[in-house]
Amino acid sequence: MKFVKTIRILLLLALSFPALSRADTYTVLVMGDSISAAYGLNEQDGWVYLAEQQLIEEGFDVSFVNASISGDTTIGGLRRLPDALERFEPDLLVIELGGNDGLRGYSPKAMQKNLQDMATIAKEQEVDVLIQGMMIPSNYGPAYLNMFVEAFSTAATNSGSALLPFLLQPIAQDRAYFQSDGIHPTAEAQPLMMEHTLPMIREFVAEDNP
Repeated sequence: MKFVKTIRILLLLALSFPALSRADTYTVLVMGDSISAAYGLNEQDGWVYLAEQQLIEEGFDVSFVNASISGDTTIGGLRRLPDALERFEPDLLVIELGGNDGLRGYSPKAMQKNLQDMATIAKEQEVDVLIQGMMIPSNYGPAYLNMFVEAFSTAATNSGSALLPFLLQPIAQDRAYFQSDGIHPTAEAQPLMMEHTLPMIREFVAEDNP
């Protein structure tokens, strides 16, 4: 009986340690569209996966949850966010949404409110927020383009969130980094995107991993 009791105790201890390890892991929730969903590529080639692997190689106890959906908009992200926060309990929320709002000519004011509401909901649950900005083709006209770009910065300012002005900045001027549709980045572009946004993500992770 003593042997059986000992085995039970050891099993309970073994089961408890993974739970403690998971609780200590810094979780990054990425809610984006096809740009972060690695459209047309293997998931392991996308910037989200590459960022997670880079931070793990640097010794951080971190896990990325990629909740990006191709074609999603800010209103879609806003609707999905509460369930995602409850399910994954992230430490950091990365919002990469808005590109499809712009391509469809949606109101920049509405987009700004959606982004701001997402950030506010997350912050109310003590989750840090990084908003990744986007740009759209110039044929939408300068007035719309200005309002579109300003929506990201205004949402970040009003919600007290961090802002990366343009996720695609390192590749935007080189068509070779885009797939045949001219919209979605290639596998070769993903490491550049990762390196562009990683310093800001690393700063959040490092604060929680001294």
